[in-house]
Amino acid sequence: MTKKQVVSLVATKAHLTKKASREAIDTFLGEIANALKKGDKVVLSGFGTFRVTKVKEKPVIIPGTNEKKMVKSHRAPRFSPGKPLKKAVR
Repeated sequence: MTKKQVVSLVATKAHLTKKASREAIDTFLGEIANALKKGDKVVLSGFGTFRVTKVKEKPVIIPGTNEKKMVKSHRAPRFSPGKPLKKAVR
């Protein structure tokens, strides 16, 4: 499912214009990104938890060239699904 499809679905189900639906979704996703930038955890009950983890520096091998390179330590977003989401997917 694409973002465009989600916008259309939300617009239809919430009786909104596509423009209003797109603004609401963009705002929602933007606020999640802002919270993660600050290092906060975002918990959506019944859906899951977004958090940021620290990834340590590590060596990697580039496929095809077999070149060895070091990946610097960095922060990465992670998502853990909640029980209701896991159950719905099963």
